[in-house]
Amino acid sequence: MTTALSTAVAPGRTGRPRDLLTLGAGCVVALFVLLAVLGPLLAPHDPNAVDPLNVNAGPSPAHLLGTDDTGRDLLSRLIAGARASLAAPAVVIVVATTLGTLLALAAAWFGGRLDRAVSGTLDIVFGFPGLIMAVLVAAVFGAGLTAPIVALSIAYLPLITRVVRSATIKERNLPYVSALQLLGAPTARIWLRHLLPNLLPLVLVQATIGFGYALLDVAAISFLGLGSQPPDPEWGLMVANGAPSILAGQPQQSLYAGIAILVVVIAFNLLGTGLSRRLLGENA
Repeated sequence: MTTALSTAVAPGRTGRPRDLLTLGAGCVVALFVLLAVLGPLLAPHDPNAVDPLNVNAGPSPAHLLGTDDTGRDLLSRLIAGARASLAAPAVVIVVATTLGTLLALAAAWFGGRLDRAVSGTLDIVFGFPGLIMAVLVAAVFGAGLTAPIVALSIAYLPLITRVVRSATIKERNLPYVSALQLLGAPTARIWLRHLLPNLLPLVLVQATIGFGYALLDVAAISFLGLGSQPPDPEWGLMVANGAPSILAGQPQQSLYAGIAILVVVIAFNLLGTGLSRRLLGENA
């Protein structure tokens, strides 16, 4: 991804259909974030309430999306599951973005041995696929989201650090940075008041796009039984739990959870693409 931190977006550069697509994606993201925050309050039923007499039921006035293989209301589980499904990837992106930005600033600013050490270490980490790393860590330390979140945060560091480091080097070579140094401005002040604000649009775009991939990774880990554990209403786990019912002609649990994951991932990717056009002046 190229960076154009100093390029202003010309009026009318992006067409109205693209703007509407970005706006729509933003609304979808906002809706799911709202569900993650208020999900347990909005769910019409207890998401973990089991009804053995109403197993794999179709849509009805009492259960708008039907029930799963234990009689639990699917709509309630989808709504309540938004919190667990979005919180874990959010932690991954926040940790990876924060650490990656700090590493990139330090490596680009000081250069030399520090830059080579950071780049070399991240090259090694980049050689390990994030999902495989998370699965291995979860297999060693046991099921649950803590170990996979740590592993994925490390796995997402190289890409974020590389992109921000490249942009930081370009920004550091601009005349205003040299002028500030000649005036005796402290390094911390230059970082906080000048470099970081100029890099923030790029960081925001990277974090937005990366969130969708992190959500897929976390859902895959739960699907494999190494992340969230029953009876948590997490979307990846719901896809796994509903898999046996697919052969019996009852795909609704896996289908609805899969659609929720797909919609959120697409929405974050479209939002990130739109932000890159607006904030970075890219023609993506």
